[in-house]
Amino acid sequence: MSETFETYRPLMFAIAYRMMGSAMEAEDIVQEAYLRYQATPAESIRALKPFLCTVVTRLCLDQLKSARAQREEYIGPWLPEPLVTTSDGELSALNDSLSMAFLVLLEQLNPVERAVFLLREVFDYDYSEVAAMVGKSEPACRQAFHRARQHINAQRPRFDSTPEEHSTIFGQFLQACAQGDMNGLVSVLAADVTAWSDGGGKVSAALHPLVGRDRVAAFMLGLFKRKPQDVSITFAEINGRAGLIVREGQSVSVVITADVTGGQITALRLMRNPDKLRRV
Repeated sequence: MSETFETYRPLMFAIAYRMMGSAMEAEDIVQEAYLRYQATPAESIRALKPFLCTVVTRLCLDQLKSARAQREEYIGPWLPEPLVTTSDGELSALNDSLSMAFLVLLEQLNPVERAVFLLREVFDYDYSEVAAMVGKSEPACRQAFHRARQHINAQRPRFDSTPEEHSTIFGQFLQACAQGDMNGLVSVLAADVTAWSDGGGKVSAALHPLVGRDRVAAFMLGLFKRKPQDVSITFAEINGRAGLIVREGQSVSVVITADVTGGQITALRLMRNPDKLRRV
C-alpha cells in the first residue's frame, strides 16, 4: 500500500508547495497525509488520488490560517522558499505556476481562494472535485475562483522571455556584478526594477524593497564588492528559471532569482534566510 501512496507523493508535494510557498512545510504536510492515510481503513477509501489530494488540501488550509499570522510578524519582506526544479514531472514550471513572482502573488489571496484557483487553474480539477477537496459548495468555489482569477490576471507578470533569453540576461547581470561594471549592470535592469531581500531576521538583509535601477545596481555592486574570499557562484534552475546559488565555503548563503521582461530584469529576489536554504 505504501507504493500506492508513493505514486501520488510528487503530486501532493506539488500542491502543498504551491499552497504554502515552502518546501519544508510541504514535506511536513505530505508526511502528515501519509499518517492519516495509514490510519484510514482501506475499505473507506473509494479512490486514492482524490482522497490524498483532499487530505493535503485540507491540511494546507489549516496550516495557512496560522501561517498568515506568522507572516504578518515576519521581519522584512517574506519570499517563498526557493526550489531547485527540472523541466519535467509534477514540479515542472513551464506554465510559470512555480515562478517566484506567481507564488508571491498567491500570497495576496485568502487560503480558500488560493486552493480553489490552484486546483482549478493549475491542476485542472473540475468544480465538483474542487468543492469536495476544499469543503465548499460548487457555487462558492466558482465565486472564489472568479475573484482569484480577476486578482491574478490584474497583477500577474507577463513573461515574454524564453528560458534561453532569461539565462542570457542573467548571465550578463552576473558578469556586470562580478566586474563591478555599473554601466553594464544598469543596461540589463529595467528603470523600475525592484529588489527584495529575505533575511527573516536571521541574517543581514534590506528590510524594505529597493526600487529603481540606480539603487538596485548600487546595492548589488556593494554586495559583490564585500563578498568573502571563499564565495562561489553557480547557475541552477530555480523555480523554473535560471537562478544563482551563492555559497560561502560549503554552505549556501544566498539564492538570487529574477523576472525578465522585454530583455531587462524587472525584479530581483535575494533569499538569505538560512531556514529557507536547507533544500538548495
